[in-house]
Amino acid sequence: MTTHVVHVLHTLETGGTENGVVNLVNTLNSGFTHSVITMSTIGRMAERLPSDVARHALGKRPGLDLRTTARLVVLLRRLRPDVVHSRNWATFDAILAARIARVPTVIHGEHGREIADPRGLNRRRNAARRVCAPLVSRFVAVSDDLRRWLIETVGIAANKVETIHNGVDAERFTEHGREAARRALGLAGEAVVIGTVGRLDPVKHHSGLIDAFALISDPRRQLALLIVGDGPCRAELQRRAGRPDVAGRVHLLGDRADIPMVLKALDVFALPSVAEGISNTVLEAMATGLPVVATRVGGNPELVEDGVTGALVGVGDCRALAFALHRYVSDPHLAALHGKAGRHRVLEQFTLDGMAGRYRDLYVSLTRAAA
Repeated sequence: MTTHVVHVLHTLETGGTENGVVNLVNTLNSGFTHSVITMSTIGRMAERLPSDVARHALGKRPGLDLRTTARLVVLLRRLRPDVVHSRNWATFDAILAARIARVPTVIHGEHGREIADPRGLNRRRNAARRVCAPLVSRFVAVSDDLRRWLIETVGIAANKVETIHNGVDAERFTEHGREAARRALGLAGEAVVIGTVGRLDPVKHHSGLIDAFALISDPRRQLALLIVGDGPCRAELQRRAGRPDVAGRVHLLGDRADIPMVLKALDVFALPSVAEGISNTVLEAMATGLPVVATRVGGNPELVEDGVTGALVGVGDCRALAFALHRYVSDPHLAALHGKAGRHRVLEQFTLDGMAGRYRDLYVSLTRAAA
């Protein structure tokens, strides 16, 4: 007998939460069947789901949309899952819908925060989380930072909150193939390439990365910055990339399906976010053997060991970001040393199989308790 898990997301457009769900569905297959419901649209990441995974898009309108909630209840009654697993605030109404539909186990995951509330202090939302807590079998945080926030700030009982870090496929993201990746992207083999991958959203603060890159100079080396992803900040970032001090050296590559290849072309990975849960792209970069320079927010310190696998800097500290990046630009040996340490850390603590195993144990224990 299999366990049917329905995953509820806002969308399946490119993003870290979406990537994590797709990875989980693709890995956790023995003894499980999966369906995916998106509150708004499906999105391109659905292409990575197995063909036998049902996908349903509800087309929810912005704000409170009780009609969509009612449609979700009807759909869940038809699907009759053993578990509903919703993610983030945008799917919070799935908790009530699942209980009305008599789903025996309801899990809600917190994967990160928005630029509008980077510290998670919104009183209305936190009050709703507390009110709905009795309806939730377990809250899952993807970082210890988010777990502490749920317990200490929101007020959720500690025994209802569990941390499950994201994992990465260390066979898909590897250290080998740099030269071929450089050729595919039209990059000079001798260039030093800094890069980042993620949705072009204010919370990721790509503009700060461009400003930091402008401060880096090395007459011995050709420098380039690659920004991979798409989103609402694209036009602004294109304007910044055209400034005289960085023109021709900053490249916006848009959304890409070949992220493993792109990462192999880099020398350093950067993540200047204002807020983070647990970054899949940081794990992917570490698995690729890259040193990571990231802001000291959210779950980043749980991944990046400062001075061992990369460097942590303060949010919005452009000069500190530039200094940390320049250390790796000017010292390839240090970059290689920290990159190898990062891959080792992934293999020890953040594998995809390890993540899937922890979700498997959670689903099994909660469904047994609900039986």
